[in-house]
Amino acid sequence: MRHLIAGFLVAGLAGGLVAGAASASDEVAEAARAGQWQLAALRLPEAWRSARGEGAVVAVLDTGVNRRHPDLRGAVIQGPDLTGFDRGPSGRHGTAMASLIAGRGHGDDARGGVLGVAPAATVLSVRVTLESGDPRRGKERFGGRDALARGIRYAADHGADVISMSLGGGSGSWEGSASEEEAVQYAIGKGCVLVASAGNDGASTNRKNFPAAYPGVIAVGAVDRRLRVAPFSNRQYYVSVVAPGTDIVTADAGDSYVVSDGTSSAAAMVAGIAALIRSAHPGMSPYDVRMAIELGTRRRPADGYSPAYGHGVVNALLALREAERLATRGSAQIRTAPVSRAPVVAGMVLLALAMSARVLLRRRERR
Repeated sequence: MRHLIAGFLVAGLAGGLVAGAASASDEVAEAARAGQWQLAALRLPEAWRSARGEGAVVAVLDTGVNRRHPDLRGAVIQGPDLTGFDRGPSGRHGTAMASLIAGRGHGDDARGGVLGVAPAATVLSVRVTLESGDPRRGKERFGGRDALARGIRYAADHGADVISMSLGGGSGSWEGSASEEEAVQYAIGKGCVLVASAGNDGASTNRKNFPAAYPGVIAVGAVDRRLRVAPFSNRQYYVSVVAPGTDIVTADAGDSYVVSDGTSSAAAMVAGIAALIRSAHPGMSPYDVRMAIELGTRRRPADGYSPAYGHGVVNALLALREAERLATRGSAQIRTAPVSRAPVVAGMVLLALAMSARVLLRRRERR
């Protein structure tokens, strides 16, 4: 995530960009809401008629979350700090991502502030990395490279339905590790949906980025307001889908707001969509949740897939419709499979035994 204006709110209003002092005043909160162009692009008001994230837990593996932000009060469970460093005045990036996932707004009828994709979901905050500008970031300490792997396992063992990892660009790894890949497979085996940002160096080195590139992780690229792939968004074979990632208004570490670009924001929104699906269909497998998100896209590439767009631009309403279709199909299969397959299997076993007996008889006759 790249902060454009640090410590100030920048809202897209009539006449251009307007900057104002960061605070939680009604005017600033209303401006923050007005700047959330992704709400319409993802068709969230329509999707919320079916689900708002009730009962879903999204683990945010990041820099920590300020649970006292007006838009996140009552939405955050504080998990462990696995970095090995004192917290300090951080949590900026993690707070921003949490607000995009489960922000609840505030004020009269929650008309102000940031609304997340799944505003009724619960965030489990697990600190696994430091802010990009933190001078301690390059130092080796107890947390080390295993912090993310341990964070994934912690989330899987503590009720997470979705694990959101907005660790693209400089906050991700260019090499990956066996411990992280094993943790990813462990979490999937526990029923978790894992989402990660594809990376922010698409306009330069376009390197493979982890955890996005691990098998089973939903890797998310970024698009702009016109749903065009952002120049910075990585183009790689592992990209699953793309989501809004430019001019995104988020909660900041204090009571403020900030506008930013990045695949981090895009990944957080897809994690929110996964939470909506898990809220509507609690028992749905990680594979089917991913299928629903990929099938419920817009602007699908002509060949069905491309390293830039993945399977297309996500859409919360369409993803929920696909999830309903997959859930109905799955229920039908579960009802019929035990009845229809058992006789077939028994018949195949009897046939194999009969054929074996005939072979033995023929061999004995030849002797």
